[in-house]
Amino acid sequence: MNRLKMKYRKLGNTDIDVSVICLGTMTFGEQNSQKDGFDQMDYAVERGVNFFDTAELYAVKPRKETYGKTEEIVGNWFQEKKNRDKIILASKIASKSDGLEWIREGAKTLGFDKKNMNAAIDKSLKRLNTDYIDLYQLHWPERKVPKFGILDFEYDASDNDWTTVEEVLYNLDQLVKAGKIRYAGLSNETPWGVMKYMKLSEEKNLPRMMSIQNVYSLVNRVFDIHNSEVSIRENCGLLAYSPLAGGRLSGKYVGGKNPKKARYTLWPRRFSRHHTARGENAIEKYVNLANKHGIPPSTFANAFVNDRPFVTSNIIGATTMEQLKENIDSIDITLNDDILKEIEDIHLYDPNPCV
Repeated sequence: MNRLKMKYRKLGNTDIDVSVICLGTMTFGEQNSQKDGFDQMDYAVERGVNFFDTAELYAVKPRKETYGKTEEIVGNWFQEKKNRDKIILASKIASKSDGLEWIREGAKTLGFDKKNMNAAIDKSLKRLNTDYIDLYQLHWPERKVPKFGILDFEYDASDNDWTTVEEVLYNLDQLVKAGKIRYAGLSNETPWGVMKYMKLSEEKNLPRMMSIQNVYSLVNRVFDIHNSEVSIRENCGLLAYSPLAGGRLSGKYVGGKNPKKARYTLWPRRFSRHHTARGENAIEKYVNLANKHGIPPSTFANAFVNDRPFVTSNIIGATTMEQLKENIDSIDITLNDDILKEIEDIHLYDPNPCV
């Protein structure tokens, strides 16, 4: 394969060019050691990647012992390499949850109010060995929304204990003015949420949301239906996460295989939406299609995501250097119309089997 140069796209309405491939880091500190993380970051930069994504919540699987560990590893790398100005750094603040009792004052008290936001950003900056974050994202909404395997919105009249959108934007504005963040973004958000933030940012002259980080892959294209038009027309591009459906589109689990140290081997019940009978059937079809065209399945699945018209950057993740190389190699692949037609045929037979 002839290696092409990395491609770059503007981040929302900013003047920042981010690589189409973004290095996801959530395995650093759990499945990957600090040395592994350093090797991955070194290689990604060598291949032209200038965009890293992390979160205060990481490493994953979230637990008290590894809380903040990923940011620490990224920060240690910055300290050693002295190259903070070369990387567009994205991180995220955690929101309300049924777990996460170890973050600040506990799961139910988390949110985007001024107290939480100030505490979260200061600790992230310290762990990351930096005085600013380029893109600060709201990891998931405080309000009840379809996310993490839930497709339908279920209205709950009692769900009104969340920081107002205007207050969240004001709090972010204070962080911008303090020089702690440059821009803000959303994650796991709905069309209503995106448009509410856009409307109030314009009306109140408050920070505009420059991106939305939602799940997107061959087996979960719900974003096509829910958010794609908003993303394009509002110039709030998708930072696609889980483009391999937790590694399943690599084909390594096909046929009931359980690779040693792989995510679903370690935590078989986590992200159960990825291992349904429907999902396994569709994944096997996509893996076979990739093999038919002589493209590694991981490279194939990432190439599909890379070229979607609403995608700003594709957040890849890896636990081995071989995986990382295959993922980044997707920048060299453009799927032709015939292949895209074959993909569409599989998709239309059973749409979104891994929601």
